[in-house]
Amino acid sequence: TSENLCVIKHSDVVGSVVLSADGTLVASGSADGTIKILDVATGAPSAATPLDHTSTITSLAFSSSNSLLSSGSSDGTIHIHSLSGDDTPAPSIASLQGHTAGVISLAFSPNCHQLASGSYDCTIRVWDLQSSDTHVRILYGHTGWITSLAFSQDGEHIVSGSTDSTCRLWESQTSRSVNPPIKFFDEWVSSVNFSPDGKSILASSVDGTIGSRSIDISETYRECLYGHTSYVNSISFSPDSKQLVSCSSDLTIRVWDVQPGTESLHPLEGHTDSVMSVQFSPDGSLIASGSYDGTVRIWDAVTGKQKGEPLRGHTEAVISVGFSPDGKHLVSGSDARNVRVWNVETRSEAFKPLEGRRGQVLSVQYSPDGRYIVSGSDDRTVRLWDAHTGEAVGEPFRGHGFPVSSVAFSPDGTRIVSGSYDHTIRIWDTKTGKAVREPLGGHTNFVLSVAYSPDGKRIVSGSVDKTVRVWDAETGKEVFKPMGGHTDYVWSVAWSPDGQLIASASDNKTIRLWNANTGESIKF
Repeated sequence: TSENLCVIKHSDVVGSVVLSADGTLVASGSADGTIKILDVATGAPSAATPLDHTSTITSLAFSSSNSLLSSGSSDGTIHIHSLSGDDTPAPSIASLQGHTAGVISLAFSPNCHQLASGSYDCTIRVWDLQSSDTHVRILYGHTGWITSLAFSQDGEHIVSGSTDSTCRLWESQTSRSVNPPIKFFDEWVSSVNFSPDGKSILASSVDGTIGSRSIDISETYRECLYGHTSYVNSISFSPDSKQLVSCSSDLTIRVWDVQPGTESLHPLEGHTDSVMSVQFSPDGSLIASGSYDGTVRIWDAVTGKQKGEPLRGHTEAVISVGFSPDGKHLVSGSDARNVRVWNVETRSEAFKPLEGRRGQVLSVQYSPDGRYIVSGSDDRTVRLWDAHTGEAVGEPFRGHGFPVSSVAFSPDGTRIVSGSYDHTIRIWDTKTGKAVREPLGGHTNFVLSVAYSPDGKRIVSGSVDKTVRVWDAETGKEVFKPMGGHTDYVWSVAWSPDGQLIASASDNKTIRLWNANTGESIKF
């Protein structure tokens, strides 16, 4: 049978109720700003908190020892209260601020050294309660509200649940996402926890179902950046090589700190269809993106906010974008068989669209000196354009037997490399439009992306054959054995400006980083 052991009365709506881990205490928080704590066995008040919050209490959590109680509010603030074990008031010993919306989930680490908080702002914050300034790390990745949080028993990992219908596993000390997002349900995740042995994640949904999943936190997961929930179509390094931007068919753009491999911003959202191409501006202050929604968008690389309205003009999908070396112009290539050049400041087209192709434009890039634009098309040609007039320069470069999926200038601008669906890579003399050597062969399927190293001595390529390959630009020979690890198409490759890293992005929703000097996969 069931019976009421105690009744807690507030003067307004109750926003949160929590039971302590040992089942001895219950706390409730209300829209009246108060928190009441009762002894479960006797129903007697154990403590009451002052009116520290000025908004509805939306979340509560006891520490494992019942010595602390954290409370979150609809105004985004968090208070930590010291509990004495009797009915004396429980004062706030810390006030934590940073969330930009209500705090709806809280969890203490087992040793009480950390507090994790989740919010309507779609972020998780991990607060270091031992530091004098209560240092905080922000965990980005979820695209919905953070409804539930829990620490593993050893305190090394955090599991989160969200209204985006996924659970995520994080390292508590580095804030790195460990596994791909786990999807148990089609509906919101209402609660998450670890199994007692720490080997499984348990979750419940608002539709009344419960799920369990064994987890693997082995080193193999440290070789990928997880966050996107669909194909990763394009990647680009920041000029200082410290950040990486990626875009996906999940409609988002994500910005990563290369070390320790965590997201540094909330996902950039605004496109209404697959995002196909991204690039940092030369000074690193902006990010440009092109999408199947037919628009080009420009984002603030520091805040993640979109700058102005989308650039409209293309009538079909935008497949590739690239900044001019001075950052003043932006080039975009489209399924509509044309190339457009935009003035970044005025947000208008610099001149009429570059016409002349008979097929979709799959890749565009400015020359290092800003004088030319190169494009690759599904009409099997590479074309060169005057970047100041929009006029075609010379005849198309012909040689590929299938669509040209990717083009790139060498750092000195004297060579152009192209990758094709014909499985080959070709190197062209920029002035003459002639191939400088026999095609580079080795890939066993479509070549989807190519890029030069910063010193121009090597070329990296990615393919449908799931490999990344590095080539000597002079001899045409492979420098390393094929770099495997991706389990699906490699859509995009990029060389870091400092020459030390290669990044690759795949259909399997992941990004990998490689040591450019050894070809070995980077572990985070």
